[in-house]
Amino acid sequence: MGGVSFLSTVPSFTNINNRQQHLTFSSSHRSVLIRCCKTDHQVSDNTFSFHRRDVLKLAGTAVGMELIGNGFINHVDDAKAADLNQRRQRSEFQSKIKLTLSKAVKAKPELVPSLLTLALNDAMTYDKATKSGGANGSIRFSSEISRAENAGLSDGLALIEEAKKEIDSFSKGGPISYADLIQLAGQAAVKATFLTSAIRKCGGNEEKGNLLYTAYGSSGQWGLFDRQFGRSDATEADPEGRIPLWGKATVQEMKDKFIAIGLGPRQLAVMSAFLGPDQAATEELLASDPQVAPWVQKYQRSRETVSQTDYEVDLITALTKLSGLGQQINYEAYTYPVERINLSKLKL
Repeated sequence: MGGVSFLSTVPSFTNINNRQQHLTFSSSHRSVLIRCCKTDHQVSDNTFSFHRRDVLKLAGTAVGMELIGNGFINHVDDAKAADLNQRRQRSEFQSKIKLTLSKAVKAKPELVPSLLTLALNDAMTYDKATKSGGANGSIRFSSEISRAENAGLSDGLALIEEAKKEIDSFSKGGPISYADLIQLAGQAAVKATFLTSAIRKCGGNEEKGNLLYTAYGSSGQWGLFDRQFGRSDATEADPEGRIPLWGKATVQEMKDKFIAIGLGPRQLAVMSAFLGPDQAATEELLASDPQVAPWVQKYQRSRETVSQTDYEVDLITALTKLSGLGQQINYEAYTYPVERINLSKLKL
């Protein structure tokens, strides 16, 4: 498409009256008056009045046509298409990862507490003062996983290692980071606990439990968590002393740690399942604190409802914030160039 000249879209500006500064041109239907200063309100019904802004609109339209003629819009469309293609690639890859993790967790449900604490402890190394640590996969290093606060988490890490081998085998955009995989494994473990609760409410009937979870679950609340996909891996273990021994810590020590990373008593209560293998015992301890107790009771009541909405939504929100600590998300991670089809070589 050839370029379109701006001047070709604007009527000839001749015979300008300097005093009133207006122009008149005719069409086959009616006369049109373009005014560049004051407006004469005594204009006949068959006359349209235009201001400077109307002329500028004509100019804008002409410039837009010039850009189209020069191929600028085509470049914009190409960029949008590339962006949409990357989103599709990431979404499809993430769906496959979730399916892999869901199968792994279902095969070893006893590892759910370990996976939850792995996600928590990997992210909780974040230090606001130095902006270091966080959800960076550093817990995979032997010097970190062997620390006292990570005792009993090796089996959960082994599950993640096995899942990574499978996921990397079908990834077209490079290996998945441990940072992403650990948090996605935490998500899979959370979903497994939600589903288990639904099945329990249906008297142990797995089919009915799945239907209940589908109908009343909070799957739609995972949107922001899923967008945080593209975390970078640490190249060394995070510093020691940043994670409490959850099984021996006082409620105040737990509160202080949550506050230090930007969370509070509410998030501490909703994430009780992440703080050890025995959630009931953890909640009993947390309920001894007047600041945390109301939230513990709120979530206990919510879990007994059909939808357990308050508990699910608040837990998803807390995990989403936790899983992004210390990270700048690469939204182009795991994308790859699509092979272009050379139409000239097609035999029709």
